[in-house]
Amino acid sequence: IQAAWNLKTRALTEMVYVDEIDMDQEGIAEMILDENAIAQVARPGTSLKLPGTSQGGGPSPAVRPVTQSGRPITGFVRPSTQSGRPSTMEQAIRTPRTALTARPITSASGGYVRLGTASMLTNPDGPFINLSRLNLTKYAQKPKLAKALFEYIFHHENDVKNALDLAALATEHAQFKDWWWKVQIGKCYYRLGLYREAEKQFKSALKQQDMVDTILYLAKVYLRLDQPVTALNLFKQGLERFPGEVTLICGIARIYEEMNNISSAAEYYKDVLKQDNTHVEAIACIGSNHFYSDQPEIALRFYRRLLQMGVYNCQLFNNLGLCCFYAQQYDMTLSSFERALFLAENEEETADVWYNLGHVAVGIGDLNLAYQCFKLTLVNNNDYAEAYNNLAVLEMRKGHTEQARALLQTAASLAPHMYEPHFNVAILSEKVGDLQRSYIAAQKSEEAFPGHVDTQQLMKQLKEHFAML
Repeated sequence: IQAAWNLKTRALTEMVYVDEIDMDQEGIAEMILDENAIAQVARPGTSLKLPGTSQGGGPSPAVRPVTQSGRPITGFVRPSTQSGRPSTMEQAIRTPRTALTARPITSASGGYVRLGTASMLTNPDGPFINLSRLNLTKYAQKPKLAKALFEYIFHHENDVKNALDLAALATEHAQFKDWWWKVQIGKCYYRLGLYREAEKQFKSALKQQDMVDTILYLAKVYLRLDQPVTALNLFKQGLERFPGEVTLICGIARIYEEMNNISSAAEYYKDVLKQDNTHVEAIACIGSNHFYSDQPEIALRFYRRLLQMGVYNCQLFNNLGLCCFYAQQYDMTLSSFERALFLAENEEETADVWYNLGHVAVGIGDLNLAYQCFKLTLVNNNDYAEAYNNLAVLEMRKGHTEQARALLQTAASLAPHMYEPHFNVAILSEKVGDLQRSYIAAQKSEEAFPGHVDTQQLMKQLKEHFAML
C-alpha cells in the first residue's frame, strides 16, 4: 500500500442529492425483485452516499477539503478508493486487472493464450497454463493442487469465470464442508458484482470457521451495498472474538471517516496505535486530523514520526512543508517543498506541491510569486480546478474582470462540487451589476455548501434588490 496524503489548503465540497425518479410500475417491480438494489433515499447517518448527514459533527468543507463524492480527504490513499469497482457483471468480466499490469486489458482471461500449447506444459513464448484446455473437474478432485491452481487463476490471470467454476466443483467434491472454498466462491461473486450471493457464502464460511479475513471480506460486501452501520456492527462483533485485532479496528476507523464522523475515527485510530505503534495509516490519518483542526505543531510530530520510520516520499515532505509553514517554522518550509519536488514521481504530484507553494506565497504576501506558482500548477496539471479559482482571485485583484470570469467558469466546469468558483462568480457579477447571473451562481454555491454564511448573506442582499425592483 502506498501512503499518500493530500493536505492541500483548499476547501471543496459536493452534496450528493438523489433526484426525484418518475418510475412506472415495471420499474418499481424491478427494484422490489432486485436483491442488490439500494434505497434511493437513505436515513441520516446510515449511508456512505450522503456522508454529510452523519451526526458525528464532522468538519466544515470550508476547513477540510472533501472529495467529489462528498467525503473528507483522508490522510492515506487506500487501494479500494483509487479505482471504481465494476458495477455490472459484463464490465467485471471484460476489464480484468492482472498481476502484470494495473491497466484494464481487453482479453477476458487477462492474458494472451497460445492455442497450440498443452494445458499444463510451460512454454517460454506462451502462458504458464492454458486455461482454455484445463479439465477443471479432474483438478477439483485433488484438493492441494486445486487450491494452488485457483489462486493462480484468480490472482494472476484474473479469470473470474474459470476460478468460480473450479471453486464450485471443488466445494462440491468436499461435500460443502470446506470453509476455504466458500470464501473463494464469495470472492468470485464479489468481483462479479453479485453481492448478496457473496454475503451468503461468507456467512456460511464464518459458521464453519471464524476467521478475520472472512469478516473483512463480508464487511467489504456490506460497504458495496451501502450499509456502513451493518459493517460497523460486524467489525465490533469480530472484535469480541478477536480482541485487539488491528485490521478490524482500522476498518471501523475507515468507515467512521467516510461517514464524516472524524472524532470517532480519530479515537479508533488511536486504539490502532495502542496495538501497533508503527501503523503508517493510523499515524497519517491522526496527523491529517490535527492539521485540519488548527494544530499543525502536533501534526508535525506525527509526520516526523513517519519520517523516522523510513517513509520517504513526495507526499510526506509536502505535508511537512505545510505543517512547518502554519506552525511558523519558516526555516524548514521551503527546504521541505524542494525535497517534495525532487521526489515527485509524476506531474500530478508536482502540481500539488506547486499549488501549496502558491498558498505559502499568498501567506507571506508575495502575490507575484503566488501567480507564478499557480501557473506552474496548471503547466503540470491542466485540470487543476483550485488553481484556476485562485488565479481568478488574483486577476480580480488586478482589475482584470473578464479574465477572472473565464478562469472561474473553467474551475466551475472542471469541479462542479466546489463552492468557491460559484461564490466568486456571484460576487464578481454582483459588482458589475449583473444581478441575475449573480443570483444563479449564488444558488449553485448554496447547493454545494449549504452552510456557507457569506453565500447566505449575498442571497439575502440579492433578494432585497429584486424586491425593490
